[in-house]
Amino acid sequence: MFLIFKIIKRAITFILLLVIVLPLYAGSRVWYTANHTSPKVSDVIVVLGAAQFDGVPSPVLEARLREAKRIFAAKLAPQILTVGSRAPGDRTTEAATGFDWLVSQGVAKSFVDYIPFGRDTLASTKRYVKVMKKMNMSSAIIVTDEYHCLRAITMAQDLGISATCAPARTGPASTGNSSLRYLIRETAAYLAYVTVGRHGIHLTDQIKN
Repeated sequence: MFLIFKIIKRAITFILLLVIVLPLYAGSRVWYTANHTSPKVSDVIVVLGAAQFDGVPSPVLEARLREAKRIFAAKLAPQILTVGSRAPGDRTTEAATGFDWLVSQGVAKSFVDYIPFGRDTLASTKRYVKVMKKMNMSSAIIVTDEYHCLRAITMAQDLGISATCAPARTGPASTGNSSLRYLIRETAAYLAYVTVGRHGIHLTDQIKN
């Protein structure tokens, strides 16, 4: 009886450690990546979608687009891809809105393309990775919010892309303006991906092969 009690006690202790330590570890990784990441020279810049209002970028999307324009001007990549579909009722897509904004800001159309698919990070990642592979591209700079960087990079790498992140340091989703709630939400999303979503990607690949 004492041995059974001891085993149960250890099991409970282990579960409690997982419940407490794992989220803290994941959260620290999300925070560290947000504050210590930088882009490397790559084949393409990928701008992940965010809300748009009838063709006008939301402040979050505009901050991402401004960062993409900045690193494109710095010649860190020769091409920009904007990604993202439309929400129900929208007349245009996040990707098309991003494309139009970049062109209106002086980026030549020949250097920008858009992928009007993806309502979430994983769907968007699968779509742009598919396009990249068709174009024989293997490395990307992902432009997104700071706390979103770790999850976006991880998904791209799991799909065979060498990825770095260029976080938008301005706008309402920047770490200086966003709340602790965003960090907690992104930590939960990252944990959900690495524990469940990642398995789904590998299972899909096995089925295809």
